[in-house]
Amino acid sequence: MSKKLFSRLSKFNIAALSLALSLGVSVTAYAAPSLDNKVMDLQGQSVSLQQFAGKVVYVDFWASWCGPCRKSFPWMNAMQAKYQQQGLEVVAINLDVDSALAHEFLSKLPGKFNLRFDPEGDIARAFELQGMPSSFMFNRKGELVQTHMGFFTENTPAYEQEIQMLLQE
Repeated sequence: MSKKLFSRLSKFNIAALSLALSLGVSVTAYAAPSLDNKVMDLQGQSVSLQQFAGKVVYVDFWASWCGPCRKSFPWMNAMQAKYQQQGLEVVAINLDVDSALAHEFLSKLPGKFNLRFDPEGDIARAFELQGMPSSFMFNRKGELVQTHMGFFTENTPAYEQEIQMLLQE
């Protein structure tokens, strides 16, 4: 993107934001992916991702219609079982608007890790998802250190190595 076009877009965004605020319009600003977000748990209660502070956190976004998600669930189950005692927490956030679809998926491929729900897509927007599934790895300090778009079984050794390295920090 040229500097001139970027400058115009930045001026436009600032002008639009100023106009919205002057009119009393609610404006939601999104930050970089972080654990400073709330999602719904299995009981429909709002919970913070900050509950995993101090752990290595693998946040995965999935949906019932996502084919590669079917491949990622057994791997995430294995990683949670293998590394939980060392401080790994896998958190899979479902984006289905209809929770029945998510529960049907889970009846066939149960998640033995932290399941959360974002039916409105607020967290997905905050994380600026580009595809499904998408995963985000946070170190024990809560800093985003790695992202992956898609899930590729041939890359699972590399994914696991990233987890191992973070657990050793």
